[in-house]
Amino acid sequence: MSGLAFSSPFWLLFAMVAIALAAGYVLVQRLRHRHLLRFTNLALLERVAPKRPGPTRHIPVALMVVGLLLLAVALAGPTADKRVPRNRAIVILVIDVSLSMQATDVPPLRIAVAQEAAKAFADDLTPGINLGLVSFSGTASVLVAPTTGREAVKRAIDRLQLSERTAPGEGIFAALGSIDTLAAVLGGSDQAPPAHIVLMSDGKQAVPESPDDPRGGFTAARVAHDKGVPVSTISFGTSHGTVQIESERIPVPVDDPGLREIARLGGGSFFTASSLEELRSVYDTLQEQIGYEITRGDAGRMWLVGGSLFVSAAAGTGIVLNRRIP
Repeated sequence: MSGLAFSSPFWLLFAMVAIALAAGYVLVQRLRHRHLLRFTNLALLERVAPKRPGPTRHIPVALMVVGLLLLAVALAGPTADKRVPRNRAIVILVIDVSLSMQATDVPPLRIAVAQEAAKAFADDLTPGINLGLVSFSGTASVLVAPTTGREAVKRAIDRLQLSERTAPGEGIFAALGSIDTLAAVLGGSDQAPPAHIVLMSDGKQAVPESPDDPRGGFTAARVAHDKGVPVSTISFGTSHGTVQIESERIPVPVDDPGLREIARLGGGSFFTASSLEELRSVYDTLQEQIGYEITRGDAGRMWLVGGSLFVSAAAGTGIVLNRRIP
């Protein structure tokens, strides 16, 4: 909880009651002490009151003062930022299935690790979010339209098939089309549901030739940004990855600069991962960013409960210790 504010701050003046109670109690105790000193026959005093009240007699009043202060805060209508699960939001996982994903620099294979982490992300994502899946190589395919069900997405992740070439722009455009379709179906609001594209790739764009072409990755990221759909990217793999194609060993280093630029143009976040643990950590971070939103809400319950408990405790201890309610 952060950024505490008050909807009715004038009720904080009620705290003056608690302060006045504390001040009055201290004043009464001092007056009693003065009267006691005027009783000069101390021997007789010991016979009349052999047991003097100890410091525990102050506990009920102290509890009462604290309880009243807490109730004053509750009456003022405190509000604070709260993390609330998103509903109606759309997340599209866009996964690279080019041949470079069979590199073994992330054992056993990049694609196998990517599948495991993606399924864990699907399981952990906030239940109310619609999750979809797009794969891309030289072309893109919408494997699962956005849905709150996770089993279809996980089954599709298990069935990913590798193919030639890499076209991240096609993957983003396919994701945008899927988002537009579901937004039209959901309706019921003047604003489209919030959406986010998570693109995971391991290599440089091969189709089209330039990322600034009409179907290129940079162009697609700009279109997504204009539509208000952030594009976050994950650069997955290492700089020394290779794949065996026929009899030739071909290097397939990750393309951090290109994916970083897509994230910048798309208004999302850029991540790197070179192991299962790192990829899971990235997905956990995205889950926190995408799965929840920060909203302003009532924060008075804890103050009300705390104040009530302290006042009740004051009454209880007053009866037990002093045989009266303070």
